[in-house]
Amino acid sequence: MSNNTLEEVKRHLRSFMLVVLVLLGIVFVQSGYYTVEPDEEAVIIRLGKYIGTYPPGLHFKLPFGVDRVIHVKTKRILQLEFGFRTQDLSSRRTKYSSKSYDNESLMLTGDLNVADVEWVVQYQISDPFKLLFQIAEAEQTIKDVSESIMRRVVGDRLVTEVLTTGRVEISTEAKDLMQQVLDKYDMGIKVVTVKLQDVNPPEKVKESFNEVNSAKQEQEKVINQAEEAYNRVIPAARGEAEKKISEAEGYAKALVDRAEGDASKFEAVLKEFNRAPQITKKRIYLETMGTIFKKMNDLTIVDPKVQGLLPVYGTKKLNLSQGN
Repeated sequence: MSNNTLEEVKRHLRSFMLVVLVLLGIVFVQSGYYTVEPDEEAVIIRLGKYIGTYPPGLHFKLPFGVDRVIHVKTKRILQLEFGFRTQDLSSRRTKYSSKSYDNESLMLTGDLNVADVEWVVQYQISDPFKLLFQIAEAEQTIKDVSESIMRRVVGDRLVTEVLTTGRVEISTEAKDLMQQVLDKYDMGIKVVTVKLQDVNPPEKVKESFNEVNSAKQEQEKVINQAEEAYNRVIPAARGEAEKKISEAEGYAKALVDRAEGDASKFEAVLKEFNRAPQITKKRIYLETMGTIFKKMNDLTIVDPKVQGLLPVYGTKKLNLSQGN
């Protein structure tokens, strides 16, 4: 083999090695970096060992399958439906189907009635590692826990409370109890909300139940009307009674004060009378006569000893000697 041929072989070999190195570099770059989307986190497993959880962005990993990247949607709100299923018909329309889910929705209440309860559980992944490696079949576990908790909460209440006034309280209590159980399982799940979608009596007794419910509503209406009349009449009567009592107490106090004043005046007169009986008697007599005479009109006082006097000063005559 000539020198020229040998040099040609070496040159081709160097070119081939360069191409291989470039390809290896491209593969290294492509397999050595990965991107985490804004709505997810990445769990890195290196040769079967957990390395860490990384946030959104561009990250480096060991290439050629040494590091395995598991993307987990931790920023999304995930949803589970019970007693019905949402079917997407298009981008603008949805259809709700509640058929064939009675095994999820039919529940026994505290007063041994049956209610058809449909609800939604929304949750978020708070720890991707725990979700991936602490428990198997996480979604089914969440379903089982939610159904168990909802049956427990509904079973502690009357059917009327479940169907009407207790829905918010039931949702809140179910959410808290669910979170407690999932925390014990250490699943890395955060319950965002539990919402009762629809609560009805079973289809076979719905008509009868509606009649009973209508009667109860009418009863509540009559009770409210009675309470309204009571609140309108009774306070007015109480106010009038208190007014009468206050007036009576005031009148009684005035009479007592007047009587005490008269008694004090009498005691003062008696005291003076005991000191000078004749003078006091005469003074009282004159004061009494003065009071009486002030009330009389056209009065003429004539001495009974005077005879033949014409009544020129009036038509009435008072005979002092006779006490008139």
